[in-house]
Amino acid sequence: VQLVESGGGSVQPGGSLRLSCGASGSIYGDACVGWLRQAPGKEREGIAAIDRDGITTYADSVKGRFSISRDGAKNTLYLQMNSLIPEDTAMYYCAAAGSCSVWYRKDEYNYWGQGTQVTVS
Repeated sequence: VQLVESGGGSVQPGGSLRLSCGASGSIYGDACVGWLRQAPGKEREGIAAIDRDGITTYADSVKGRFSISRDGAKNTLYLQMNSLIPEDTAMYYCAAAGSCSVWYRKDEYNYWGQGTQVTVS
């Protein structure tokens, strides 16, 4: 599976962005697909994931503001980001894993996109 993110950019605090992640193969084939981010000087962290059954999980830092979804027909993963704050500034990655059991850990993911930059200022 090859993953390609798009939709990043610069936005003012309080604004919204929608990230997309196109997959070369069926993302339903992976038990878990998620979004992770890495801010300068910080570890890459999982912020949202969705499993094969459509069950979603979120990091506390984005819960209520971000929404992950998946379009199987388009083989595309989305991250709708609302009420953005400067602390959301980071490189955002989509990734796929065999399980969502430890979805927040970067080491669980086998396939990665190249990342898309989000800047909130």
